[in-house]
Amino acid sequence: MIIAIILIAIFLFGIFFYNSLVGKKNQVTNAFSAIDVMLKKRFDLIPNLVEVVKQYTNYESETLSKIVELRTKVAAGNISDAEKAQIDSQLSSSVKGLMVNVENYPDLKANTNFINLQTTWTESEEQIAAARRTYNAAVTDYNNSIMMFPGNLFAGALNFHPVPVLETAAEERRNISAKELFNN
Repeated sequence: MIIAIILIAIFLFGIFFYNSLVGKKNQVTNAFSAIDVMLKKRFDLIPNLVEVVKQYTNYESETLSKIVELRTKVAAGNISDAEKAQIDSQLSSSVKGLMVNVENYPDLKANTNFINLQTTWTESEEQIAAARRTYNAAVTDYNNSIMMFPGNLFAGALNFHPVPVLETAAEERRNISAKELFNN
């Protein structure tokens, strides 16, 4: 009778232990999935934001360059009155367009766009770092379960093997260069 009770206890422990390991392994998979989602978000979001800022700064710098060029032509004084009128019209139109955009959409200023881009980078990186920490915590919990006694006695037989924690790759340790992003 005592042997039957011991065998039933071992069997129940085995079921509990197996189910616990399956749950922990699924937590590891789920945590890695969260990292994957965050990386996808970053890869989708960051290039789009960079492109928006790039387009805005190109618009702003092109407009300002056009305004400076038109003013230089007028200041040179070696143009006809008709050309002056045409340049004045272009200059007024350019300045008015720029001022309307600045007045109606003050948040579109390049400075604000760069701040938003930086904030988005920071938020994205923080979300990825949090997802990595969650993953590493789930991996550590799972690895502890299969490496500590009595789990280590059964884990190998049940085909549960340690999972490595995520480590930051050398290329990810370097700072993101906004200059490189804008030159691409």
